[in-house]
Amino acid sequence: MFKRGIVICMVMSLIFSGILTSCSSPPEGSAEWYFDRAYEMASKGRFEDAVSEYTKVIDAAPAMAGAYINRAAAYASLEKYDQCIADSTKAISLDPELAFAYINRAFAYNAIGEYELAVADCAKAIETDRSIAEAYVTRALAYIGLGKLNLSIADCNKAVELDPDYALAYFYRALARKSLDMKDEAIADFEKFIELTTDPTWSETATYEISQLTSEKEQE
Repeated sequence: MFKRGIVICMVMSLIFSGILTSCSSPPEGSAEWYFDRAYEMASKGRFEDAVSEYTKVIDAAPAMAGAYINRAAAYASLEKYDQCIADSTKAISLDPELAFAYINRAFAYNAIGEYELAVADCAKAIETDRSIAEAYVTRALAYIGLGKLNLSIADCNKAVELDPDYALAYFYRALARKSLDMKDEAIADFEKFIELTTDPTWSETATYEISQLTSEKEQE
């Protein structure tokens, strides 16, 4: 059976929406100006600062759903999952058709082990927009947490179809295949993940998984 700890730790990349950024500079002190500043801070990993700037956006424009989506992502990056869920829920109340709001809330649900809720949110995101690979990858992780490995593989397959370079789709599929004793397929997916990922820590994790699977094959 798949280890729950890895499910919680290996969460997908959060979605920061840049749809409100523009090529021209907005007036200093405007909601758009704060939004651009916050987006830049988040892109540099300055999540505490990003939260502060997105709060200024919300103070200036309380109905700007994108600010709640992005502050939710920043909160989740800081492992403040309750705040992420609250902001995602607020974004959904402002615009129920925002797929990214459901995906980011599902991210937080995965992180706290609420996999059924994550599945439900991903289903809503997919209903809203079937072309977003992140929705399938996030649901794939939730399915792993629930032990529904074949469903996880199916979602990873769909994500790869939509975006062949989506590294996490291969990682999650490898984990599911490993749990189903599909060693050769799991090794191939881990190798593809290593090829695509830019994260050295998770590349090392995948390399370790390959060595373990290879050792198990040799002992058969």
